[in-house]
Amino acid sequence: MDKKQSRLRRGRQTRAKIAELKVIRLAVHRTNLHIYASIIGPDAKILASASTAEAEVRKELAGQSGAGGNVAAAALVGKRVAEKALKAGIAEVAFDRSGFRYHGRVKAVAEAAREAGLKF
Repeated sequence: MDKKQSRLRRGRQTRAKIAELKVIRLAVHRTNLHIYASIIGPDAKILASASTAEAEVRKELAGQSGAGGNVAAAALVGKRVAEKALKAGIAEVAFDRSGFRYHGRVKAVAEAAREAGLKF
Protein backbone atom coordinates (compact mmCIF):
# COMPACT_ATOMS: atom_id res chain seq x y z
CA MET A 1 0.00 0.00 0.00
CA ASP A 2 1.52 3.31 -1.02
CA LYS A 3 1.29 6.67 0.70
CA LYS A 4 -1.77 7.92 -1.20
CA GLN A 5 -3.75 4.72 -0.68
CA SER A 6 -2.99 4.87 3.05
CA ARG A 7 -4.24 8.46 3.22
CA LEU A 8 -7.41 7.57 1.33
CA ARG A 9 -8.04 4.61 3.65
CA ARG A 10 -7.68 6.85 6.72
CA GLY A 11 -10.03 9.36 5.12
CA ARG A 12 -12.67 6.70 4.47
CA GLN A 13 -12.58 5.60 8.10
CA THR A 14 -13.09 9.16 9.31
CA ARG A 15 -15.93 9.85 6.88
CA ALA A 16 -17.64 6.58 7.82
CA LYS A 17 -17.67 7.58 11.48
CA ILE A 18 -18.91 11.10 10.69
CA ALA A 19 -21.64 9.67 8.42
CA GLU A 20 -22.70 7.32 11.21
CA LEU A 21 -23.11 10.31 13.54
CA LYS A 22 -25.00 12.25 10.83
CA VAL A 23 -23.29 15.56 11.56
CA ILE A 24 -22.11 18.41 9.36
CA ARG A 25 -18.40 18.16 8.55
CA LEU A 26 -15.58 20.53 7.69
CA ALA A 27 -13.62 18.68 5.00
CA VAL A 28 -10.10 19.79 4.12
CA HIS A 29 -8.14 18.89 1.00
CA ARG A 30 -4.65 20.08 0.18
CA THR A 31 -2.47 20.06 -2.88
CA ASN A 32 1.00 21.48 -3.35
CA LEU A 33 -0.41 24.77 -4.63
CA HIS A 34 -3.78 25.16 -2.90
CA ILE A 35 -5.87 24.22 0.11
CA TYR A 36 -9.62 23.71 0.02
CA ALA A 37 -12.12 23.65 2.89
CA SER A 38 -15.79 22.76 2.55
CA ILE A 39 -18.69 22.50 4.97
CA ILE A 40 -20.63 19.42 3.89
CA GLY A 41 -24.03 18.38 5.24
CA PRO A 42 -25.04 14.82 6.15
CA ASP A 43 -26.78 14.55 2.77
CA ALA A 44 -23.42 15.29 1.02
CA LYS A 45 -24.44 18.79 -0.10
CA ILE A 46 -21.82 21.52 0.12
CA LEU A 47 -23.14 24.27 2.38
CA ALA A 48 -20.10 26.57 2.35
CA SER A 49 -16.60 26.46 0.96
CA ALA A 50 -13.39 28.43 0.65
CA SER A 51 -10.05 27.84 -1.03
CA THR A 52 -6.87 29.55 -2.06
CA ALA A 53 -8.05 29.23 -5.67
CA GLU A 54 -10.78 31.86 -5.06
CA ALA A 55 -10.14 35.27 -6.60
CA GLU A 56 -10.70 37.19 -3.33
CA VAL A 57 -8.22 35.01 -1.44
CA ARG A 58 -5.66 35.27 -4.22
CA LYS A 59 -5.92 39.07 -4.09
CA GLU A 60 -5.24 39.06 -0.35
CA LEU A 61 -2.27 36.74 -0.82
CA ALA A 62 -0.84 38.61 -3.81
CA GLY A 63 2.87 39.28 -3.57
CA GLN A 64 3.64 36.47 -1.14
CA SER A 65 5.88 33.66 -2.28
CA GLY A 66 4.13 30.29 -2.40
CA ALA A 67 0.91 32.23 -1.96
CA GLY A 68 -1.55 29.35 -2.03
CA GLY A 69 0.50 26.63 -0.44
CA ASN A 70 1.58 28.01 2.92
CA VAL A 71 0.30 28.14 6.48
CA ALA A 72 -0.76 31.79 6.27
CA ALA A 73 -2.94 31.05 3.25
CA ALA A 74 -4.43 28.02 5.01
CA ALA A 75 -5.30 30.15 8.04
CA LEU A 76 -7.05 32.65 5.78
CA VAL A 77 -9.07 29.83 4.18
CA GLY A 78 -10.05 28.50 7.62
CA LYS A 79 -11.24 31.92 8.70
CA ARG A 80 -13.24 32.46 5.49
CA VAL A 81 -14.96 29.07 5.60
CA ALA A 82 -15.90 29.62 9.25
CA GLU A 83 -17.37 33.03 8.47
CA LYS A 84 -19.40 31.57 5.60
CA ALA A 85 -20.61 28.71 7.80
CA LEU A 86 -21.67 31.03 10.61
CA LYS A 87 -23.49 33.21 8.08
CA ALA A 88 -25.34 30.07 6.90
CA GLY A 89 -26.31 29.27 10.50
CA ILE A 90 -23.82 26.47 11.10
CA ALA A 91 -21.95 26.69 14.39
CA GLU A 92 -20.85 23.12 15.08
CA VAL A 93 -19.09 20.70 12.72
CA ALA A 94 -16.94 17.58 12.73
CA PHE A 95 -13.42 18.04 11.36
CA ASP A 96 -12.61 15.77 8.40
CA ARG A 97 -8.92 16.01 7.62
CA SER A 98 -9.29 13.54 4.71
CA GLY A 99 -6.47 11.34 5.95
CA PHE A 100 -3.94 14.18 6.02
CA ARG A 101 -1.85 14.59 9.16
CA TYR A 102 -3.08 17.19 11.63
CA HIS A 103 -0.01 19.31 11.05
CA GLY A 104 1.01 22.39 9.12
CA ARG A 105 -1.62 23.69 6.72
CA VAL A 106 -4.37 21.29 7.85
CA LYS A 107 -3.82 22.36 11.46
CA ALA A 108 -3.81 26.04 10.41
CA VAL A 109 -7.23 25.67 8.75
CA ALA A 110 -8.65 24.01 11.86
CA GLU A 111 -7.25 26.55 14.31
CA ALA A 112 -8.35 29.53 12.22
CA ALA A 113 -11.86 28.09 11.89
CA ARG A 114 -12.03 27.62 15.67
CA GLU A 115 -10.82 31.16 16.29
CA ALA A 116 -13.47 32.48 13.88
CA GLY A 117 -16.22 30.77 15.88
CA LEU A 118 -16.76 27.23 14.60
CA LYS A 119 -16.97 24.54 17.26
CA PHE A 120 -15.40 21.10 16.79
